[in-house]
Amino acid sequence: MLKEGELRIPSGCAISGIIDKKGKRFSGEEIIKSIALMHERSNGLGGGFAAYGIYPQYKELYAFHIFYDNLSIKTQVEDFLAKHFEIESAGNIPTKSVPNIKDQPLIWRYFVYPRIYMSKEEVIDEDEFTSRCVIKINKEYNGAYVFSSGKNMGAFKGVGYPEDIGEFFMLDRYEAYMWTAHGRFPTNTPGWWGGAHPFTMLNWSVVHNGEISSYDANRRFVEMFGYRCTLQTDTEVITYLFDLLVRKHKMPMDKALKAVAAPFWDDIERESKEIQKELKSIRTAYSSVLINGPFSIILGCQKGMIALNDRIKLRSMVAAEKGDRTYVASEESAIRIICDNPDRVWSPRGGEAVIALLEGKNK
Repeated sequence: MLKEGELRIPSGCAISGIIDKKGKRFSGEEIIKSIALMHERSNGLGGGFAAYGIYPQYKELYAFHIFYDNLSIKTQVEDFLAKHFEIESAGNIPTKSVPNIKDQPLIWRYFVYPRIYMSKEEVIDEDEFTSRCVIKINKEYNGAYVFSSGKNMGAFKGVGYPEDIGEFFMLDRYEAYMWTAHGRFPTNTPGWWGGAHPFTMLNWSVVHNGEISSYDANRRFVEMFGYRCTLQTDTEVITYLFDLLVRKHKMPMDKALKAVAAPFWDDIERESKEIQKELKSIRTAYSSVLINGPFSIILGCQKGMIALNDRIKLRSMVAAEKGDRTYVASEESAIRIICDNPDRVWSPRGGEAVIALLEGKNK
């Protein structure tokens, strides 16, 4: 296996996503098969998955997935959790021995809900209370990392090729209505368990292929609102941008997409006066959330799946539909290996979002 830095593939990294818009759940076998086809886009330094709908028995509770370096820090974090949350269930996340997966941390899962008096004292809602606790753990408890914190969803990731990570976490035994996946080829950030994709906050998850040249501007903006970027990768900030815009600032998703992948000024001038006014307002008020650089991302959220390219499409992305399902991947072959006869296949234009929402959910 190549060591980090021995080879740089500018278009490296693979992403894939599947959603059943009627909410029918299916096992992780298909998403593993899809991401495994793009094996050459990874180099074994990171792979991961996000799955939605996997914990129906605990669907009203926050599912914390946490990496620990040692038992001492685990004890400290569990004391913090017990003070701030009611813990319904706790235990290690089941894994199996896979030859290529080594040096794994302690991996634990907790189903929790905030202690009511704690959130009332803060005069904030449960999501905000939970997100602040997640940020505090990741910032202040060295050797612990909450890598998933949503309801009825979970992230599974680590250092390795994605197909090996899928086998390690036994994702064929889980069922979800939406899966996203990532195969990592880090170009300027380290390969470590916390730095693998997806990156999450509450029910948001992001897998990303590309490089964010606007990272520092984006990071400074979100950190004004209490977020902290601690994971040594540019992708983390994308998750916080959507959490900030949509959850905190109550921005409709279509407007948030126009903020992070804003049309060029020349394109705005071709729009009607009304649309020009709106787009110029977004670009002016949220200039620091514009993501620059080559990227393709798949965003998972409570309502469904959204995929987006950079404005000039410097990273590949293909979409397809078949019945109630929508597929997105870096390569068409990664879709056809699990859906050999789609109803429709297309390559989205730069800055054009693919929006696949659960039935009954609006934008």
